[in-house]
Amino acid sequence: MNRWTRRKFTHLAGAACLAPFCPRVARGQAKARVVVVGGGVGGATVAKYLAASEKGLDVTLIEPKPSYTTCFFSNLYLAGLRSLESLTHSYETLAQKYGITVIHDMAEAVDPVAKIVALKNGTKLAYDRAVVAPGIAFRYSDIEGYDEAATQSLPHAWNAGPQTKLLREQLESMEDGGVFVITAPPNPFRCPPGPYERASLIAYYFKQFKPRAKILILDAKDSFFEQDLFQDGWSRHYPGMIEWLPSQFTGGIKAVDVKGRAVKTAGGTFKAAVANIIPPQMAGELAQRAGLVDQSGWCPIDPLTFESKLQPGIHVVGDATSAGDMPKSAFVTNSQAKVCAFAIATALTGSEAAEPHLFNTCFTFLAAHDAVSDAISFKATAETIKISEILLSAVGEDAELRRQVVRTANGWYDAFTHDVFG
Repeated sequence: MNRWTRRKFTHLAGAACLAPFCPRVARGQAKARVVVVGGGVGGATVAKYLAASEKGLDVTLIEPKPSYTTCFFSNLYLAGLRSLESLTHSYETLAQKYGITVIHDMAEAVDPVAKIVALKNGTKLAYDRAVVAPGIAFRYSDIEGYDEAATQSLPHAWNAGPQTKLLREQLESMEDGGVFVITAPPNPFRCPPGPYERASLIAYYFKQFKPRAKILILDAKDSFFEQDLFQDGWSRHYPGMIEWLPSQFTGGIKAVDVKGRAVKTAGGTFKAAVANIIPPQMAGELAQRAGLVDQSGWCPIDPLTFESKLQPGIHVVGDATSAGDMPKSAFVTNSQAKVCAFAIATALTGSEAAEPHLFNTCFTFLAAHDAVSDAISFKATAETIKISEILLSAVGEDAELRRQVVRTANGWYDAFTHDVFG
């Protein structure tokens, strides 16, 4: 496995997400119809890049919500470092500039035989190719006492929006000296560094406004991604405030007491002033109803085209996929979506097939002025997707370098969301 230089990483972070997309379409050919279900990063990217193709395609995007709030960078909102409005993006540019038909409704079914997407309002949309970007669903039943209703008391905040606001309100109203308990789910799950970044940034908030508060991370795992970077950051910024308990210590998370705000493990019960329960995850509900999910709970895909291995003519991108070594992150989703768009253009318009280029870039905040990064290049084969090159931040980096990563991260967010939503 090769490691990249910082110069190469900066080029990837700044340029890869903005690569042009110009497939060739045969003259005189009627526009092929693509229906994209899900208006998150994956669905919006596929829709935009298909609609921007030369000659164009008839692209419809189905998304029930009028706007999208990014999960990535939402931990900064919890720390008081960003507004929720700054993380919220509309679909107006996709519709007005790129000519995408945006329908705000719920897709209830995808019929791969009739090639029909059925909406909640009764509309049926025919397609030549469909893309399903359903995100994640939660395996509530894995934690006794926790269900969707319980999220109104013990939020997961793993889909950004009302849950994020609720958790922020609970943190603001928590008395100084209280204990914030966060449960980290088993692999695989959306955003591997996310629970630990959340603990870091909530500690940043506590350090300023509730300095006697404590944070307890109850983990379903015995180790986690970038663990050395996080533990180094916690010791430098928040000594004595954050405690991480691995599964081998607690025996695993078993149940919650919603009224008592307590988390039960095999080894004991932990009382919380505020509890953030992040459940185990699986592919979104539409993927399950459409027969796109295997026994793993995720969607197996062709690594070169992201076409479903279970339902031909339907492609799946984003967190719902089972995609080899690729983590479930926003940049991965965007990268998958572009490869998927090229593959669909090739299949429908006769454009030249392109070699897949798959990347991940992730910025993780340890404090307001301390962030780390990783950049990963992947190699797709007919069988799977593997890591080919990687660059990670390291313990002991200069403080100015970490501040530069913060500045790069903020610039990356603006460029990235512009690339997705126009």
